[in-house]
Parts: sequence; structure tokens; C-alpha cells
Amino acid sequence: MRHEVAELRASRERLVVAADTDRRRIEHDLHDGPQQHLVALAANLQLARALADTDPDAVKALLDEMSRDVQQALAETAKLAHRIYPPLLDAGGLGAALRAAAVTLRVPTQVDVATSTEYAHDVAGAVYFCCLDALERAGDGARATITVRDDDAVIDFAIAVESTTTNAAEEALCDRVEALGGRLAIQTTPGGGTRVSGSLPLSR
Repeated sequence: MRHEVAELRASRERLVVAADTDRRRIEHDLHDGPQQHLVALAANLQLARALADTDPDAVKALLDEMSRDVQQALAETAKLAHRIYPPLLDAGGLGAALRAAAVTLRVPTQVDVATSTEYAHDVAGAVYFCCLDALERAGDGARATITVRDDDAVIDFAIAVESTTTNAAEEALCDRVEALGGRLAIQTTPGGGTRVSGSLPLSR
């Protein structure tokens, strides 16, 4: 009993640390991503205003650069939104959210979610973020397969990433799933990729 209590306390501490790490990572990505593009956009707007009457060709070049900054900022903001909480998870379900994440991260992924069940937010979120972690860590040229199945009591899921560089944050993912009464296994083959598989109870 003492050992189980100690393990539970340690797991909760790791979850808190992982949440803080995620927040710092998001702040860093906001600063180095969308914020930088918006700062450049503001500077180019001022410059374009100054050149509007004297150098139309320079203004056109600035407008092209501003368009690229806007598109890049939108793309990076979409990635951050998926990491924080994907709107499609509620609006379209787990399958739609996973497909959108794969497209955003540019990892060719076969998504097979054979279910019409509307999962509880914490269950769907745990499956989603386990898969998202594996996709985010996939190297160049990686491909992935995601499968999700359920019965009356349990949801089973797996993501296999074919990549020479993929790894997974095993401890953080296990803590997330085990906090909901589930189990997670991560298998990494050198040069062969990573397979993350787990199960979660649908009711507790």
C-alpha cells in the first residue's frame, strides 16, 4: 500500500511538471513563431506606408513578404491550437481531430477509428495527445498508422510511426493514461520506428 501511494504521488508530481513544461514550450513557440511573424508584419506595414507614394515596386515586394508572414503565422498558430486542445475533438470527433493533426504536422498517416462512440473529454484527449506526441516526434519522411477500437468498457488505440528518428516521451504519456486508469506500452526499434499502444476504461 505504501509503495502504491508513493507511486501515485510521484505520478501526480510528474504530471504537474509535464504540464508546466508544456506551458513553457507553448510560450516559447508563440514567441519564436507567430509573434515574430506578426512583429515583422507590423514593421513591413510601416515601411509600406512610407514607400506607398515613392516606390510602388518596393511596396509590391513588401506585400508579398507580408503575405508569406501571415500564412506562416496562421500555420504555426494552427499547430499550437492542436497542441493545446483541438477544436475538432469536440466538433468532429476523435477521428477527425487525428486526421487534422496529421495534415497539420505533414506526416502521411492512415487513421482508422472504427467507432461512432462519443468519448468523454479526458479519454478522447488522452488518446489524441498520445498520438500527437508520436506524430510531433516523427522525423523527415516518416509515415504513420493510427487505429482505435472500443467495446462496451474499453477503448484500445495504437499508433505506429515508421521513422529512423522517432522517439516518445514515455514517462509523461504513461502518466497521462494511467491517471485515467489505463495502460500504455511504447516499443521503439532502432532504425525501425516506434509503436505506442494503450487502453483506457470508458467508465470509471
